[in-house]
Amino acid sequence: MNELMNPKRRTLIQAASAAGLWMGTGMQAASAAVTAKADPWKQAQAIIDRFARPIRFRKEDFPVTNYGAKSCDVKPVEAWVSFVDRKTLSTPVEGAHDCYPAIRAAIEACHKAGGGRVLIPAGNWFCAGPIVLLSNVNVHLQAGAHIYFSNRPEDYAKYGEFDCGPRGKLSMTRWEGNDCLNYSSMIYAFGQRNIALTADDWTAVLDGQAGVNFPDSEYCWWSWKGREKPSSAGDIAPGSGNWVKHKKGETEVSLNPLNPASLAEVAPHLSEEKIRFIQGEGDKWRRDSNYLRALAEAGVPANKRVFGIGHFLRPHMVQVINCTNVLFQGYQLTNSPFWQHNPVGCRNVHVKGIYANSIGPNSDGFDPESCEYVLIEDSTFDTGDDCIAVDSGKGPDVQYGPSKNIVVQNCKMHSGHGAMTFGSIMSGGIENVFAQNLVFENSHWRTDPLNIAIRLKSNMSRGGYLKNLHIRNIQIPNGIRTTPAFYSTLPGSLIPNKSVATSAGGIITIDCGYDPVNDNVRTRPPVVQDVHISNVQVGNVDTGKGQFSCYQAIVILGPVASDYNGPANPPPNIVPVRNITISDCNLGNPVNAEQPLYLYNVRDLTLKNVRIGGTVHNKTLSA
Repeated sequence: MNELMNPKRRTLIQAASAAGLWMGTGMQAASAAVTAKADPWKQAQAIIDRFARPIRFRKEDFPVTNYGAKSCDVKPVEAWVSFVDRKTLSTPVEGAHDCYPAIRAAIEACHKAGGGRVLIPAGNWFCAGPIVLLSNVNVHLQAGAHIYFSNRPEDYAKYGEFDCGPRGKLSMTRWEGNDCLNYSSMIYAFGQRNIALTADDWTAVLDGQAGVNFPDSEYCWWSWKGREKPSSAGDIAPGSGNWVKHKKGETEVSLNPLNPASLAEVAPHLSEEKIRFIQGEGDKWRRDSNYLRALAEAGVPANKRVFGIGHFLRPHMVQVINCTNVLFQGYQLTNSPFWQHNPVGCRNVHVKGIYANSIGPNSDGFDPESCEYVLIEDSTFDTGDDCIAVDSGKGPDVQYGPSKNIVVQNCKMHSGHGAMTFGSIMSGGIENVFAQNLVFENSHWRTDPLNIAIRLKSNMSRGGYLKNLHIRNIQIPNGIRTTPAFYSTLPGSLIPNKSVATSAGGIITIDCGYDPVNDNVRTRPPVVQDVHISNVQVGNVDTGKGQFSCYQAIVILGPVASDYNGPANPPPNIVPVRNITISDCNLGNPVNAEQPLYLYNVRDLTLKNVRIGGTVHNKTLSA
């Protein structure tokens, strides 16, 4: 494993921070653990209180205009704004001044001086490279500042620390929970302390231009997704009949000839049997999205997992890795190539008053991954994937440990796959998460509905655990999607194919059999326990066929034993989802009134004063 990815480094950073900002004493932590047993919301308040003292920066400003930045003119352009919709947007004119060198110089000068604010004034700014945050620097956008990031992929393979020859100068990144060298995210940091990305208000925009065609091309960042057409199964409902076009062979789901014909070429330490197991049937493992997963399963070190130019793993908009004391506040982010925000292995992350506004493919709003002490509040999410998804690595890449001690409060969600989601990238585990006072507005319910309100997803490959989850005071005035969507099951599965609506349609969905056909290695049974949800109030909408709130109210698919494909001896410990309480809720009128609940491999699901349709449920169920 590359030195930069050594988890011992994170331990040292955390220890060094013990006397710094936001760090509680050992006595405080012990006290919080004790009080949580009596009242878990006291533990949530203790997490919130850590952020009462804001991160502070030295009082000096570094305007980027002092370092050569110049605003640019923009022109109208027809661009994708989702997988199926196009609109007229603005983009920098050809030959626009590149502000990358000026922004970099301002950040480096600020860092060298001991910290301060790097100011980006009102105006249009073109940046042909990543904004790399350094310790003690707050990059601040004033009202009306609009940063247009270049939509040339090669601009994010020029400045990384790792010179990978024809693949470019790449950065150490994490893509869907696995480490690799790849294009830099548009805003990036690694191993930094006391960093912030802030703005005056939502007129300050970070624009990834992901739906604007590449220069001299009919394709864009979102083309690399490689979806053949709109789908009704869980993510994009068919609309106008148009969809983002892609070039055959140049997508994350295309067989890439740059990837070897056998893992033996990059992992000679593996036996033939192990290679066959990881690769599975056929050549699908050579697709970029699967190849990275195979490299991780094969134990190939992160600095040998080289992607970049010639590969098609889209970069995140914002990714910060192994950082301590991080603030995101006040700006709007739009048109992200991939996930909008992904802090990995970070400690003390505060998110306040942001607008995550990107509805392209995989445009998750905020994905804290293997992070400890996170507060997300007063923010709005309108996304093309999960609004908030708590993650913790995939497969063997769990060196940063679990995600834990997280609070989400006072936020609003619109479109997305899940409003409040856990996994599916959760191999390192998730614990001590609290969500309260949220509005899942679902304002686009007619055309782009929220698929699931509260969602957990894992499977025999992702594994991991979820425990001590508390959710309360959730308003869902316009319901969620009222039509079901399904994932395919494996041949011979105990679950009939496309029979459980775990992809869309359930208000509360726990899915431990998530999309298993895309995972060759299925040897990690997930564990889900101690989930407590209260005061979820769901409204009905007029679908034309009646007043409905969802397809099904509660869907719980526990671990599916037949999905396991590891050694039979010793037998795997596959346990049911257990100790789930849902209380004081009105879940509206499900379309599937005959079966408003689906339960499989569940023990001790307790319903207390839960209204579904015309029935109030007070009972404990196992299935």
